[in-house]
Amino acid sequence: MSINKQKLVNQIKKKQSCLCVGLDSDMSKLPAQFLHDPNPQYAFNRYIVEQTANYTIAYKPNLAFYESRGAKGFEELKMTVDFIRSNYPDIFLIADAKRGDIGNTSKQYAKTFFEYFDFDAVTLSPYMGKDVVKPFLEYTDKWVILLALTSNASAGEVQYFENNQGEKFFQHILNTGQKWGSPDNTMFVVGATKAEYLKTIRQIAPDSFFLVPGIGAQGGDLEAVIKNGQNKDGGLLINSSRGIIFSKNPHRSAKDLQEQMAKLIKI
Repeated sequence: MSINKQKLVNQIKKKQSCLCVGLDSDMSKLPAQFLHDPNPQYAFNRYIVEQTANYTIAYKPNLAFYESRGAKGFEELKMTVDFIRSNYPDIFLIADAKRGDIGNTSKQYAKTFFEYFDFDAVTLSPYMGKDVVKPFLEYTDKWVILLALTSNASAGEVQYFENNQGEKFFQHILNTGQKWGSPDNTMFVVGATKAEYLKTIRQIAPDSFFLVPGIGAQGGDLEAVIKNGQNKDGGLLINSSRGIIFSKNPHRSAKDLQEQMAKLIKI
């Protein structure tokens, strides 16, 4: 199953939400009742999904929290994806993997995330050029999400580097990435903590979707992100991870964010 752009836009309209919940299911932070389950990450993820599915349009497991557990982590990630596919088939699924290799290696990554796991999208580092994304774009109705301007503190050490024309590296990624793909299969990561750049970024990529991490625990301003970043299709997947999944009441936390979003979304 794949979710194309129109299906994604329809979900934003229906739920009046652009919320993406990050399933960064850190074993060291899981509540005690889940640690006694034979599949603790899956049990926790299932609970989070059941609590938040009415308010979110996407889930984004970060692969590091599963890969660190070896085969067992991969098994529980597959169980999580299969559970969401079976019970919430309209919700968009993102593999936050940040892969960035080329050739046959990239083809195998694409096969992993799009065939074995059946994700809708995968985050990629575009540093090695078009060869990174080409094998992924060969899949119909699947998406690549290219790192452009990230939310971490040291991002500027690389992403603000300017060429002789005064174009910053993240701007070059936005311009070049749109030539590799289209608004129907290519998104960009734009950190919520960099909201002051969102107007400029939206001008560079007017029709593209942005995956926006950094709301909540990282301090991103939700209102600024939506006002400066939305387009006619909504155009945003705004991620919250720790602020929802490790809150005292994930249902309430997700609902609160959705209600705030509904007041700002213009589609």
